[in-house]
Amino acid sequence: MTRAVTWSIADLRDQTGRTFVVTGASSGLGVAITRHLAARGARVVMAVRDTDKGDRVRGQLRTDNPKADLDVRRLDLLDLDTVHRFADELRADAVTVDALINNGGIGSVPRRLSPQGVESQLATNHLGHFALTGLLLDRLTAGRDPVVVTVGSSLYRLGRLDPADLAAERGYSPGGAYATSKLANVLFALELDRRLRAAGSPVRSLLAHPGMARTDLDRDAPPLTRAAGTLMGLLLRRPIDEAVVPILYAATEIAAPTGRHIGPGRPPRQARPTFEALGGAATDLDLATRLWTRSVQLTGIDITPPTPHH
Repeated sequence: MTRAVTWSIADLRDQTGRTFVVTGASSGLGVAITRHLAARGARVVMAVRDTDKGDRVRGQLRTDNPKADLDVRRLDLLDLDTVHRFADELRADAVTVDALINNGGIGSVPRRLSPQGVESQLATNHLGHFALTGLLLDRLTAGRDPVVVTVGSSLYRLGRLDPADLAAERGYSPGGAYATSKLANVLFALELDRRLRAAGSPVRSLLAHPGMARTDLDRDAPPLTRAAGTLMGLLLRRPIDEAVVPILYAATEIAAPTGRHIGPGRPPRQARPTFEALGGAATDLDLATRLWTRSVQLTGIDITPPTPHH
């Protein structure tokens, strides 16, 4: 069962005084998320792999909005050392984080492994965000209406996750690995929500997805895959400014529900936040626990929600 609410970018409230960390902020969805938040007065920490590109994007955004409060910092989600450095720098600069938007990701790439021996899409899209969330949780706990928004995808239903084979040694396809990484995102966001609520934490964990969006996520895919994606995009993919509606809603509205997949609804209707029930492997609590345990082992970060002080 799904339920939609009437909400658009025009309803995005003033965010002055709030700080957002947005991963993947130099391309695609990340640029649009950053642009809309900055337009409403937010400070946005642009967590990007390529800081030169991040600086160029920041310059472009400030051309339209000279007052945009944008802070470009390096973060390579595939490299856990840079995740640690990123978090250490925020802590050293006493940056309070009100919202973390786990948006960055790669898709449809040839098989390669992270330094931890994890398939690169799973390592980037899930494991790097798992580590970042854990390292920033104390920053978030001190934030205002703190929230972690993990960007998922309806493709999670096609994912086949085996926590004992995170290197994808038993078979690999670029699209299949991407779907598996999105299943991991969904499982992580839901398990984090359960743990935060059990601890009485003020931090909320939400899950949102953009539907099919006009991004360059498949830029590294084989030519035939890209061509098929382009054709499908003409029919089904939403403009970026519509695709980010559910993500911005989740990040800024206290009424946004946890435990649901917040999407943009079905095209070609105008996007509005739609609360979708999750099914299949996403509801497998044992799988979620096993993925969490393996993620702790691989990152060395045990996400334990701080107990709030009364």
